[in-house]
Amino acid sequence: MGRGKQKSQPGPYLMHLELLRERLQTPDQKTYNLPAFRNLNSLSFHPQVTFFVGENGSGKSTLLEAIAIASGLNAEGGSINFNFATRSSHSQLEQAIRLGRSFRQYGDSYFLRAESFYNVATEIENLDRGPGGNPIILSYGGQSLHEQSHGESFFALFQNRFRDNGFYLLDEPEAALSPKRQLQFLALLHDYVCRGCQFVIATHSPIILAYPKSQIYSFDSTGIQPIDYRDTEHYRITAGFLNNPTRNLAILMDETDTKEVQP
Repeated sequence: MGRGKQKSQPGPYLMHLELLRERLQTPDQKTYNLPAFRNLNSLSFHPQVTFFVGENGSGKSTLLEAIAIASGLNAEGGSINFNFATRSSHSQLEQAIRLGRSFRQYGDSYFLRAESFYNVATEIENLDRGPGGNPIILSYGGQSLHEQSHGESFFALFQNRFRDNGFYLLDEPEAALSPKRQLQFLALLHDYVCRGCQFVIATHSPIILAYPKSQIYSFDSTGIQPIDYRDTEHYRITAGFLNNPTRNLAILMDETDTKEVQP
């Protein structure tokens, strides 16, 4: 990677959050009645990496988005300087959370939202057509993100855009990455952690979840609970399938069976 692992004072920048229910404008909204938020009062963050895991629709991306907006970042992604909206669809949960920050100030911040990264790439091209200044795309490696594959554009962001002492929120960074690229992402993640960065990451990837300097929170029917890596459903199901793919495929494809992947 060519940068070396220079040690920097670690974070955290974000220490905890509180949910202030009296600020909920529509407390009966479906989002707020998810188990993740029904009993949420506060949540602490790891000084290096905090992971959110859970089923689709469990609320992890919603909470990550709220943290991003409350931190001054754009709902669709990008740095603090991005201010565009393709379609407003965020939950407004950010209005009901209070972020507990340390005295340290981060030097950079960014919100990656996998589903709207295309919109960020388009906004970069629109801004770069304007007059004056250095092209924004130089911070992403210099090549148009639209002229790369989805995975290459994601990796260009990870490899080029992040800075020392940064605060980064990533929603499903594995979405466009092959398993090999996910391993390379882990190496980059560790490099940035050594440079004083703090990450909050929502992911389904058992590879990315393996990063050791982290706290994993599971979003499930009981709420938001800390969980060990090997106890996550992501690890158990993946390991169970790979340990005996032939048997598990036979179970999954037999309509008379329970269709449960066996460890």
